[in-house]
Amino acid sequence: MIYRNAARYQTSRTLFEQARQTISGGVNSTARATWSGWDPHPLFVEGGQGAYLTDVDGNEYIDYLLGLGPMILGHRPAKVTKAVVEAIESHGTVFALPAVPEMELAAKLIAAVPSIEQVRLCNTGTEAVLYAIRLARAFTGRSKIIRFEGMYHGFSDGVYWSKHPDPEQSGTDRAPIAVPQGPGMPAGLADSLIILPWNDTALLREVLERHGHEIAAVLTEPVMCNTGCILPKPGYLEAMREETSRHGVVLIFDEVITGFRLALGGAQAHYGITPDLSTFAKGLGGGFPVAALGGRKDIMALVADGTVSMAGTYAANVIAVAAANAAVDELSQPGRYEMLYEVSDKLRHGLERVFADAGVPALLAGVGPVFQVWFSETDIHDYRDAARHASHAIFRRWWEGMLDRGVLFHPGAFENLFVSFAHSHDDVERTLAAAREVATLLRS
Repeated sequence: MIYRNAARYQTSRTLFEQARQTISGGVNSTARATWSGWDPHPLFVEGGQGAYLTDVDGNEYIDYLLGLGPMILGHRPAKVTKAVVEAIESHGTVFALPAVPEMELAAKLIAAVPSIEQVRLCNTGTEAVLYAIRLARAFTGRSKIIRFEGMYHGFSDGVYWSKHPDPEQSGTDRAPIAVPQGPGMPAGLADSLIILPWNDTALLREVLERHGHEIAAVLTEPVMCNTGCILPKPGYLEAMREETSRHGVVLIFDEVITGFRLALGGAQAHYGITPDLSTFAKGLGGGFPVAALGGRKDIMALVADGTVSMAGTYAANVIAVAAANAAVDELSQPGRYEMLYEVSDKLRHGLERVFADAGVPALLAGVGPVFQVWFSETDIHDYRDAARHASHAIFRRWWEGMLDRGVLFHPGAFENLFVSFAHSHDDVERTLAAAREVATLLRS
């Protein structure tokens, strides 16, 4: 595959060929690889500021990729950047000893997120989920985990299963089987997982009734954000909370994407559902790597007394804590999320009208500042709906057409478009103008 306007990205192509000589695959994350949609090569970045990103060929983009989500305040947010620089210059970077700013951050997280009574910081969403599962197993004395087909909870061996399996080779629609993301995963781990389709309340209730005594936790994103964006059906999260409580199963919300994005208190605040444990990362750090696990005090007590070890040399390092403290302060300003939703809804609903006016079958699924365009005539409620009905070929044409017009998001239909606090109404108007041109081309 080549870009239709290949000359526009020639420097990126040259750098990618060079990078492949020293970096395995030419990139440092699967999400940037050619097989994840960046075919024939990813863009190489020069820099970003606010809602804009510039590549090495000098092309400027309105950025809805946002580093796959962390840049919720936009690129180089002034107050977060200043806080980090001052913390390094005044204090240092890593001490492997506690400091007062950690306590300040913990208090802010507890105040912001409904479910958090105590919290521990870590480095990545993968770590936070790994520890949450370990805690749930230790707390309940059970071993099995329910997780949902099409979700991604990090790359640890215990959960890197059934992300995007072939629906024709992964069991029936109501009884999916655990499919490893790739080789190198111990086969025995499949026995610890129960894979279910998302949004099926009756099936979840049935499985918990039959196997609840074996199940330590239900692990879920409150909004499915790793197969595009799939919203929970009305009442689904409420039923999940009710049934897990009834069977003594720990409910874990993976809010790595939704946390501090859908609301200051995350999706749980937006939907009014209180899980037992929650994990956070991307939106928490304002562009810097930091993560957190928090929840009920009686469960976190297993960490407090050392029964369950949560370790990490870089956990709560000076840079991460300074960034998160400054980011949460910014996000806590009155009226911030109302403004974010106003801009986000203008874009999402505007795109709906663009496709409708052009006669292009498309569904806009999302909430506030995270959404995806499904080129499908069929509603999508779970992973298999998306796998069977969403057109990746049309999405590719849509993505490349927008890229050529200075609008950036991930080329994969199973990713998302993110809106930041830095995006303006003018940015939305420019995006919609580009979308009208591309929609006309798609229709023709």
